[in-house]
Amino acid sequence: MKATAPPAKRRRGPRLAVLALVFCSLLVPIAFLFNRFPAVYVTDERPQQEIDLPSFDRVAFESGGSVNEDVFKKTSGSSSVSHHGIDTGPSIVRTEPKVIVLPPPKIELVLPPPKVEPKPEVKPVPVSVPVHHNKKINVDKIRPPRVQSADEVEKAKACQLEFGSYCLWSIEHKEVMIDTIVKRLKDQLFVARSYYPSIAKLKGKETLTRELKQNIQEHERVLSESIVDADLPSFIKTKVERMDQSIARAKSCTVDCNNVDRKLRQILHMTEDEAHFHMKQSAYLYNLGVHTMPKSHHCLNMRLTVEYFKSMPLDPNDSSAHTFNIPDNRHYVILSKNVLAASVVINSTVSSSEDTENIVFHVLTDAQNFYAMKHWFARNSYRESAVNVINYEQIIFENFPEFGTQQLYLPEEFRVFISSLERPTEKSRMEYLSVFSHSHFFLAEIFKDLKKVIVLDDDLAVQHDLSFLWNLDMGDKVHGAVRFCGLKLGQLRNLLGRTMYDQQSCAWMSGVNVIDLEKWRDHNVTENYLQLLRKFGNNGDEASLRSSALPISLLLFQHLLYPLDERLTLSGLGYDYGIKEKLVQSSASLHYNGNMKPWLELGIPDYRKYWKRFLTRDERFMDECNVSP
Repeated sequence: MKATAPPAKRRRGPRLAVLALVFCSLLVPIAFLFNRFPAVYVTDERPQQEIDLPSFDRVAFESGGSVNEDVFKKTSGSSSVSHHGIDTGPSIVRTEPKVIVLPPPKIELVLPPPKVEPKPEVKPVPVSVPVHHNKKINVDKIRPPRVQSADEVEKAKACQLEFGSYCLWSIEHKEVMIDTIVKRLKDQLFVARSYYPSIAKLKGKETLTRELKQNIQEHERVLSESIVDADLPSFIKTKVERMDQSIARAKSCTVDCNNVDRKLRQILHMTEDEAHFHMKQSAYLYNLGVHTMPKSHHCLNMRLTVEYFKSMPLDPNDSSAHTFNIPDNRHYVILSKNVLAASVVINSTVSSSEDTENIVFHVLTDAQNFYAMKHWFARNSYRESAVNVINYEQIIFENFPEFGTQQLYLPEEFRVFISSLERPTEKSRMEYLSVFSHSHFFLAEIFKDLKKVIVLDDDLAVQHDLSFLWNLDMGDKVHGAVRFCGLKLGQLRNLLGRTMYDQQSCAWMSGVNVIDLEKWRDHNVTENYLQLLRKFGNNGDEASLRSSALPISLLLFQHLLYPLDERLTLSGLGYDYGIKEKLVQSSASLHYNGNMKPWLELGIPDYRKYWKRFLTRDERFMDECNVSP
């Protein structure tokens, strides 16, 4: 008897190969969709974090710069903190340059109204700021409110909480659809899809069903190839008329209205989901654009660095070095990693000053941009002023290794969404609050020989002489800054913890800040900062460290702040499209806080021109890197 051969095992190889091919065919289009962005140079420019807080009533600013505290009324409400889809708990977390476009969870924090306690208040001394107008400045005139419905307010709030300033940019750049035929094709397709399932179920309507299906397929094919009317084929009118006839016949049939309504709602939800998906992609590209260095600026830094090492120092003796530590000179401090931004700050300040002989600028930068900065300011002169470029990271590493935070941090910006629960349809706005970073608190240690400095942000343009700031008598105060009373410490109780603070103390803005270094040392500000840092920034990660800059800055200076005149700095030029041109022209300095910086293509065009007029033209390097003025 012949032995029976065992049954052959089934081959599983071809099946696995087919399954792998199907799986790859699904993944490749998705990967292509989410990675079809051009190569960019990512830097740690100031990405913002978001805060949603209840607001106090409108603040009235008088011409002398004083703030009328009587106009404040207590409100209580909810506060939500978002971090691009990552649950951060009750603390604020600093966002990173890489933006994950996900709907953020909203953490509701119920804030009781801050208690009003009588206390002596330091009123700002009226300072003669060289401006062209003497009228009263009111916040409503600066940013005129637009009456919106409750639905519009909620939609705007939800959009800004999720996407930030992208919502403002998208509204400003919204294009009205003028291609009427394309719009009509989409409307016809919408209606035909809603009727088709119901018609297909009717007996005796097979011909109409085939016509609807054919017309739907033809419309889908045309819309996949044409976006505007100019791209449409010449016979499109025939297709439109044929679809109208089919829809009319479908409407004349007796169908279940509930089925049609259900299908319409289904298509509507699908359309809304698709629109939201495209908004996410657009917001991702927007955030990618505002948080990255332009390629031309990266090229400029590289060219300057290479040229520095190729050529001999332009000023080997550094004849102006002796002026860097003279206390009687006027010392300005700028923290920047952007050559052109720092150049505009210096050039605008010098151009607006009558006497520049004793002006010294100290530019603190990181190791990566140090040589580019040094070569740029050695090639370009700014009247009689002197420019001292300092490698911040090297100084901290060599002289103050115990500080730990050796990295250079630029002024931190926080996106604050303020709404009124009492009048939700009248007052809802987004502000960008910029405060000192951790690097600012070591200025007294770096400049031990100096008595007083003025700190300028690198997204600033000066239009009037700032020399009057050197004559300010701040008394026992350490820090002179413009207050932002739209946000008070009482609204940040969940972020400040159990630390003792004055609930009615206003926040303040960086931009133009006067620092009395002698009073700074007398009040041990740096030591107090290190104590607060151990409390608020002890989580060990950089995001927690950078987010701690807000509570630390507000707590340290709540009793040491000297309020400067409101007309000194006009803020909001990096996100607010509604600032009047006359106000921009007459302000002493312009602060481009926000995402849309003036050196970016996404910068607001109406405000960029005031920044670009102070841009130093170095034809050799700027033309090679195609840097547009």
